[in-house]
Amino acid sequence: MRRLALILPLILPLLAVAACAPKAESLGRVGGAPPSLMLSTRLLTADGNSLGEVELLQMADGAQLIATVKGLPAGDYAMHLHAIGRCTGPDFTSAGPHYNPAAKQHGRDNPMGAHAGDLPNITIDAKGAGMANIMLPGLRLAGSEGALVDADGAAVVLHARPDDYRSDPAGNAGSRIACGEISLGK
Repeated sequence: MRRLALILPLILPLLAVAACAPKAESLGRVGGAPPSLMLSTRLLTADGNSLGEVELLQMADGAQLIATVKGLPAGDYAMHLHAIGRCTGPDFTSAGPHYNPAAKQHGRDNPMGAHAGDLPNITIDAKGAGMANIMLPGLRLAGSEGALVDADGAAVVLHARPDDYRSDPAGNAGSRIACGEISLGK
């Protein structure tokens, strides 16, 4: 009993510290499981100016996309995942079509859609900044048939106008104004 009385004052502070440690969810984990793959890219204009960053996290049930955009006029802008990881200006057509392994039409409101690369519009506020945090159920970033990032990579493309969510092939979103290459080596 005396030994316990001597050890207890040493153990209690350690238990208190352990109880105050951050939970798994506060470390970017969902349900205690960390992302199995994390990829990132910068959204660059044809002039090489950065408009923001995009992170892609492989989670157990899909991929999470986190985008921060700055330096644009207020409004909504289309953002899509494209099939080729090549961002050659000035028009970024080198990024190819939308990522679309199921060969669907464009748009969540299209009865024949949507592409796997179709994303919600990102809203830019009056200060010229916007953020998107999107869960893409079932999306595999790499390592399986039909994964987003294959031998030629993939890209995130920001468009000049909002996506109308129904017009094929790109939602009437206008020109491609910024692009970010995604590959397993970046």
